[in-house]
Amino acid sequence: MPRCKQPSSIVAIALIVGLILGANTAPVSAAETITLVMADDHDFGYSRSLFRHWIDADKDGCNTRYEVLIAEATTKPKVGAGCYLSGGKWKSPYDAKVFTNPTGLDIDHMVPLAEAWRSGAWAWTAAQRMAYANDLDAAETLVAVTASLNRSKGDKDVAHWLPPKSQCKYIANWISVKSRFDLTVDQMETEFLRAKITECNITNVVIS
Repeated sequence: MPRCKQPSSIVAIALIVGLILGANTAPVSAAETITLVMADDHDFGYSRSLFRHWIDADKDGCNTRYEVLIAEATTKPKVGAGCYLSGGKWKSPYDAKVFTNPTGLDIDHMVPLAEAWRSGAWAWTAAQRMAYANDLDAAETLVAVTASLNRSKGDKDVAHWLPPKSQCKYIANWISVKSRFDLTVDQMETEFLRAKITECNITNVVIS
């Protein structure tokens, strides 16, 4: 997806997060530095309809939601007509609950659509926003999770909401998605990350 230029800022956070990520969700290597730029949020103009989502990009009958469910199943489901899934099993990483019926799961945008808008997507084209909303290229962007937790999260950023379990991994994945799509971090988010990268033992961190 083409990168969108963001508002510039002298304040940046350079982070290496690979060491605390699980084997299945390691978007960066241990030697890679991630830089997040601090900027004020763009707090107006958002509408969910600006992010076309749950498309069937490969025209196989399964939209993005179902592609994520198939990819993240711990026991692979059978895929029937209309992409009906049966016989699968899923474990929500946010609370470790196990599901055998995918209707109990939501697909969480790690960085919510509204938060993406506030931190840079306001400047994207419609095609870029659609690509973001349906991104299957990195496992941390879209996550199958317990529906009630996803709804409690809403459009909150990492400074205002964390899952009950695996919080450090969640923070690392948040950082990875923000960096991958050149999304900025606001002041409160920056202060929160300054504290949490220490608590989570994320190594080789430079804050300037």
